[in-house]
Amino acid sequence: MLLLNNQPSHLFSNFWLIAGFAIVIVVLLALDLGVFSKKKSEKVSNKTALRWVALWVTLSFIFAGIIYIDMGAKSAAEFLTAYLIEQSLSVDNLFIFILVFKFFKVPEEYHHRVLFWGIIGAIAMRAVFIFSGLWLINLSYINVELFGKVLEVNFILVAFGFFLVYAGIKSFKPEDEDKPKDFSKNFGVRITKAFFPVVENYEGDKFFVVKNGKRYGTLLLIVVAVIEASDLLFAVDSIPAIFTITNDPLILYTSNIFAIMGLRSMYFVLASFINLFHYLKYGLAIILTFIGLKMVVNPVFHISSIVSLSVVALTLIISVLISLALKKNENTNLES
Repeated sequence: MLLLNNQPSHLFSNFWLIAGFAIVIVVLLALDLGVFSKKKSEKVSNKTALRWVALWVTLSFIFAGIIYIDMGAKSAAEFLTAYLIEQSLSVDNLFIFILVFKFFKVPEEYHHRVLFWGIIGAIAMRAVFIFSGLWLINLSYINVELFGKVLEVNFILVAFGFFLVYAGIKSFKPEDEDKPKDFSKNFGVRITKAFFPVVENYEGDKFFVVKNGKRYGTLLLIVVAVIEASDLLFAVDSIPAIFTITNDPLILYTSNIFAIMGLRSMYFVLASFINLFHYLKYGLAIILTFIGLKMVVNPVFHISSIVSLSVVALTLIISVLISLALKKNENTNLES
């Protein structure tokens, strides 16, 4: 059983590990933003995107190795499981990003800038979600008698578990791909317009412009707000899911940040090859359902991090292979 209030925290005991993590993130963010490179908006090529994806994946596994050396195999497995869950569920959010850019007709050379600032906001939001979530979860344990046994149950985790099972099952339902999604009344749009007057067009890669002595937000600012709102909703699924893995804030936060840092680069890869991964969403639905079930049964039956890691990894691999195989057969049939 996952006892969040009884497990040790390494957040403050491994200061050097936290400092090293922070330095790597800040330096790479600076490089990505263009502090040490050319400062202009441009379309990100598939080659560049793949290099960044490879870099973030490599750094994530290196960090897992450091955790293994410093904290042991169990902690390393927890990091990799949380990272893989967050990374896999993030793919679903990438499909939303693609729809957002399509709806607002965002020029391709501005995609990177929007996603960069979207990720910055996500880093801050994840810290709030994870640390406040751990605090609430530690206050939410109750004793329940079942079949003559007293079980310690966290009613917040169980409630989230049922929610994830529902979300996972709902994800199996095919979407109407011909019906365009309307983001004009998105929460991000409404909140932005409540604070700023907005011009309904792009002004280069600027988020704000001054006209007649008055400051206006641009359409690009609206797009960033919609991306942030999308990530906020996505975090409702992904953050509770990783709470089933560990209560260590160091593992939870670092695995989450490594996953979302690679999210931006993965977007450019997915946007170019989206047709090759048609059945991936069903794999993600299975993962979401599995994590939800794990949260529900956790008070009576604990599923280890190794088992969780294996289930998530195999589900992803199988869904990708099925997508590629069926796509290849489809192309072969068309050619014949």
